[in-house]
Formats: sequence, structure tokens, C-alpha cells
Amino acid sequence: YVVAKLIFRQDAVLCGVDYFDLVFKNVDKNIKIEWYFTEGDKLNKNQKVAEISGNVKSILSAERVAINYLQTLSAVATKTRQYVNLVANYKAKIFDTRKTIPGLRKAQKYAVTIGGGYNQRMGLYDAFLIKENHISALGSITECVNIARSRNNGFPIQVEVESLSQLKEALQLDVDLILLDNFTLEQIKQAVKINQNKAKIEVSGNVNLSNIEAIAKTGVDRISIGDLTKSIQAIDISLLIKNASN
Repeated sequence: YVVAKLIFRQDAVLCGVDYFDLVFKNVDKNIKIEWYFTEGDKLNKNQKVAEISGNVKSILSAERVAINYLQTLSAVATKTRQYVNLVANYKAKIFDTRKTIPGLRKAQKYAVTIGGGYNQRMGLYDAFLIKENHISALGSITECVNIARSRNNGFPIQVEVESLSQLKEALQLDVDLILLDNFTLEQIKQAVKINQNKAKIEVSGNVNLSNIEAIAKTGVDRISIGDLTKSIQAIDISLLIKNASN
């Protein structure tokens, strides 16, 4: 029987508590875990976050997988919180994308919400998102939207545009959301002016921590960021056995 302490080695937002617990319980239902913080809490470097007690073999068997979940999801939540804090004074909301680690989409999207962000569509089945390849294949945004509407089961129709002329075409079609793909800051400002609140406007592409506030200032409704889930660096976490007894 041993007692181990879980320590975050850097500042972070805690995320993945249930995943961590489930891994240990699947290995040994008798393992006890005491958390000193709750999901979404801001943690400081070298903070003791939880204590795990039970059979030493069970703890060591579950340790790596449990920490993998915790450090990955905490990294997503932490990065999301950074972006959310930078746009707190503006109407723009932070959204994720489908650029997730294979097999972890639901988990990573959950972590985004813990960080204060919002989920974009989960897959290809819950919204129409018309992108450049669809437009190239069918010839125009108008044709894409018409086909989507003919098959629409109540799903929202979103259109990604790469120019102001495409924006104007999409606005004439009364779609639900228009994504400005890789627009410059000046182009975003022009797009917001042209839109006049007719559609929800989302910015995507080349968004980072250094330019997020300037983008939010333009008055867009949403900013989607693949970086939240695809370019994360795992949080440094340690599990240290404190003592053992027979």
C-alpha cells in the first residue's frame, strides 16, 4: 500500500479529472483519489493537486495513461483560457476546429469548454461547412448553398470565403455563418463593415496569441483556432510516491 502525490510542474488550468479517475478505477477499483482542486481551476507551478493511495502495482500500472490524459487536456484548457482572457472585453467568442488528435476529438473539445471556449461542429454530420474545395468542385458558392439547402435537415449552413467578393456572394444567400479564411486585419475590418450584422462572422486562419486581440477589436462574432487542439504542448505533471506500508 502506498500514497502518491500528483504535482503540476507549471501554471495550468486543471482539466481531465474524470479521465484520470476512470483510468485508475479501471485498473483497480480500490484505489482512492483525493483532489484538492476542481475541474477548471487555475493551478500554480509545483502545486500539489491530488493524492492517490492504494496498491503500488496498480498505481504504477495506471500512472502513465492517466497522466497522459491529464497533461493533454489540461494543456488544451490552459491554451484556450489564454485566448479567452485576451478577448474578454470584446464580443468575439473563441471556438475550436476539427483539427484534433485522432481518437481524442470529444475529449479535446470538452477541454476547450473547460478553458472557456466553445465547440465548433463535431464532424461532417452536424452542419454544412462549404469550403474552397467544395466551391471549386461545384463552380460557385451559390451552387453549393443551393445543393445544401435541397438536402438540409435543419442543419446550419456555413460558408468559408477567401475574398470580399465571395463574402458579398455569400451574404446574398442568407447563410447562417460566414468564415473569413486567412483575411488580413484590414480585410476583416472591411468585411465587418460590408456585413452590417446580416450574418454571423467568424475569423479563421493565422490566428495566434499576438494578434487575437486586434482581430477581436474588429467586431467579429467568433474566432476559430486550430492551435487550441493541434499544436499543444503537454503540461508537465509528476506523480511521486510519498511512503509505503505493508
